[in-house]
Amino acid sequence: MNRDDFPILKELMNGKPLVYLDNGATSLRPLQVLEATNFYDSKKTANVHRGVYKLSNEATELYEGARQKVADFINADYKEIVFTKSATEALNMVAMGYGLSNLKEGDEIITTEIEHHSSFLPWQNIANITGAKLVKIPLTEDGRITVENLKKVITRKTKVIAITYVSNVMGYITPIQKICEIANELGIVTSIDAAQAAPHIVVDVKKLNCDFLSFTGHKMLGPTGVGVLYGKFNRLQEMKPVNFGGEMIDLVEFEKSTYKDAPFKFEAGTPVISAAIGLGAAIDYLENLGMCNIHMYEMKLRNYAIEELKKIEGIQIFNENAETGIISFNLEGVHPHDMATVYDSEGVCVRAGHHCAQLLMKWLKQPATLRASIYIYNNEADIKALVDATKKGKEIFKDGFF
Repeated sequence: MNRDDFPILKELMNGKPLVYLDNGATSLRPLQVLEATNFYDSKKTANVHRGVYKLSNEATELYEGARQKVADFINADYKEIVFTKSATEALNMVAMGYGLSNLKEGDEIITTEIEHHSSFLPWQNIANITGAKLVKIPLTEDGRITVENLKKVITRKTKVIAITYVSNVMGYITPIQKICEIANELGIVTSIDAAQAAPHIVVDVKKLNCDFLSFTGHKMLGPTGVGVLYGKFNRLQEMKPVNFGGEMIDLVEFEKSTYKDAPFKFEAGTPVISAAIGLGAAIDYLENLGMCNIHMYEMKLRNYAIEELKKIEGIQIFNENAETGIISFNLEGVHPHDMATVYDSEGVCVRAGHHCAQLLMKWLKQPATLRASIYIYNNEADIKALVDATKKGKEIFKDGFF
């Protein structure tokens, strides 16, 4: 990996070299992705699927080529990939398109307190509409989802399991394959939030055997404005579209209309053409590096960061043994937002807040946490800058502001 591929890393922030450790929120984009979107925007701009002229056909080839790249990336079939504007939209589409039509009063939806709001809130909404009941998997003492605790809450009324693959706060990898195995045996539908998994580890939907899986482009070197919904084809076929308009229809009559097969029935109107093409380029970049190599590199940096942070008196690390490059921590006696201002002054970008996971903050008994999240372009110098800024913050707030 060449850091020169990421032009923003040459910029200064507050007069300091940019240290970007907020990859859990959004990743930086390499030149290869910027060039791919610019190629469409400057040389191939046309709507897809609709034109009989050459330029439209070329745009369609680029767009549908990106769909194939996404399918190959997660070992899916081409027709099982739906482009959305975000992982949030994809997760909502499953809840509204499948849950609203298939759940009724008394049915149970299993979820957890560790979920990102985008994974939890759509099903809370469906429960409120249908009268279904939300049931949570008890977390372990260190905040993990386990198969053993799942088994404690599954009943004959369980219809859906909606859980995260990798927690955006704790960085733990959920045993999704085993959970899906149990769900499939019992006829329970699974919806997996893979927004923090797809950029960092190998995701194989055939091996997982999940029903639905959602992720986003902007956390994996791609543009903003593009997400992915994977669904088993039979599930997508039985799922109702949630957006209606051009391109998703088969036949329109005044009294009723029929819709195209998946994935096209879920992509009403002009789709996310440029962003999808950029996502395809991002996948090319990641696959050139190798997802296993990416994961090993991130863990090496993470272990170094944990080792150095633990030397600072008063540091509270909430996920010391996580399997991904997310580090959630606080400095005792100092509010995370106050610490974040120190990091900012030193050119270090970290996240401070509840991370769209307020249920987990309550479970942790913290109003907020700091989060440093590592990606492929980070290095030991970035970790040293994080540690030095933490020491500076400790000195500034030595009397405590919390």
